[in-house]
Amino acid sequence: MVVPADLIKLVLPVSSKSQYMTFKNLILLLSTVSTALIGGLFYAYSCSVLPGLTRLSDLSFLQAMQSINRAILNPLFFASFMGTLILLPISVWFFKEQGTVFYLLLAAALLYFSGVFLVTVIGNVPLNDLLDGTDLAKLNAEELTALRNKFEPGWNLFHRIRTIVSFICIVLTAYAAILSRNA
Repeated sequence: MVVPADLIKLVLPVSSKSQYMTFKNLILLLSTVSTALIGGLFYAYSCSVLPGLTRLSDLSFLQAMQSINRAILNPLFFASFMGTLILLPISVWFFKEQGTVFYLLLAAALLYFSGVFLVTVIGNVPLNDLLDGTDLAKLNAEELTALRNKFEPGWNLFHRIRTIVSFICIVLTAYAAILSRNA
C-alpha cells in the first residue's frame, strides 16, 4: 500500500539528503505551480478568449469584457495571482545560499512583480475600471466604437506583456526547481 509520504517520493523524488520534501522545496513547488497557473490563464486567454472577442460587435465585445472582468474577481484568481506575488520572494529567501537557483528565482520574482503584477495594476485594471463604470445601454453606436477603441488596443497590449513575462517566469521558476534538486 502506498502511503502519502511514499506517494510524494514517487511523484516528486527528493534528494538523498532527506527522505521527505523540505518546507523550502514545498514553497518552491507552490511557487512554480502558482506561476504556471497565472501564466496558463493568460496564455489560454490570449489563444482563445481574445480572438473570439475581437469578432464581436462593439456592444457585445464591451458587454463580454465587463462580464469577464467582473467574474475574474474571485478567490481562486486572487489565490494564484497574489499567491505568486508572495511565494516567489519567499522562495528567493529560502534559496539565498544556492547561487544559480537564487538568481533564477530572484529574476522570476522581479519580473512577476514588474511585468505581471504592476502591468495588471497600472495597465489593465484602470481600463477595466473605465469599462465597468460605463453604462453601455446609454451609449450610441459611435460612443460604443470610441469606447472600444479606447479600451481594446491598450488592454490587449498590457495583456500580451504580462502573458510573455508570465511565460518567462514559468521557465525561470521551473528551471530553478530542477536545479535545486541537484544542489
